Amino acid sequence: MRGLEVNTYSLVGRCGRTGELGACVASAVPAVGAVCLRFLPGVGIVSTQSWVNPYLADAALDAMAGGGEAPAALEAALAADDAAGFRQIGAIAAAGPGAAWTGAGCTAWAGQHPAESFAAQGNMLTGPEVIAAMSDAFAGDPAAPLEERLMRALEAAQAAGGDRRGRQAAALMVTTAESYPRVDLRVDEHAAPIAELRRVLTVATAQLAPFVAGMPRRGGPTTPAPDAVVEMLLRSPPDRPAGGGSRDP
Repeated sequence: MRGLEVNTYSLVGRCGRTGELGACVASAVPAVGAVCLRFLPGVGIVSTQSWVNPYLADAALDAMAGGGEAPAALEAALAADDAAGFRQIGAIAAAGPGAAWTGAGCTAWAGQHPAESFAAQGNMLTGPEVIAAMSDAFAGDPAAPLEERLMRALEAAQAAGGDRRGRQAAALMVTTAESYPRVDLRVDEHAAPIAELRRVLTVATAQLAPFVAGMPRRGGPTTPAPDAVVEMLLRSPPDRPAGGGSRDP
């Protein structure tokens, strides 16, 4: 059984400054972030796509948790998948290069670009320029926050052509050693999902990021949210920094 087909483009990457891991994905399929992106805190992050096999992603992450780098972890996971020819997957661990696989059964145009700190991959694209643009945008400013680099990668990929069927959903995630992501944003059904994701990221950076920054850390003290954050979030959304939302109950 092949599973759900998600033709899409994605990038998994690691920040050399912070060690954070992240991923971005877009597709003409709804809820692509929920279907494709999987991670283990402090271990690795994966995008499983084309004929999606979540267990393939889990097997790769388990191998990384055992100390394997992404290329070896991906090779071992694919060896146990009897439909590997229909899969596409990108992976990166907390150390070592990125890795990707594009099976011969993936819908054209399909391809990948693994590199030292990321892996970009996509299928049913307008052409190879989509992956090239995505890779260049991510690598272009390593000093920028990881979520900004991932956002730019999606924007560049879309500008280069994107999914040849059209647009519907996009997602972006940044993880740390904590059990919860630092950033986890999704646009699940929209005519311009990447542009909407940029707007949501702007609002979340102003309103949600300060709250997440104060959340409990593994092994650290549990303290209330800072007064300034509480005061900000008690306001109606349009009255907060970056606005958004509604005052209507």
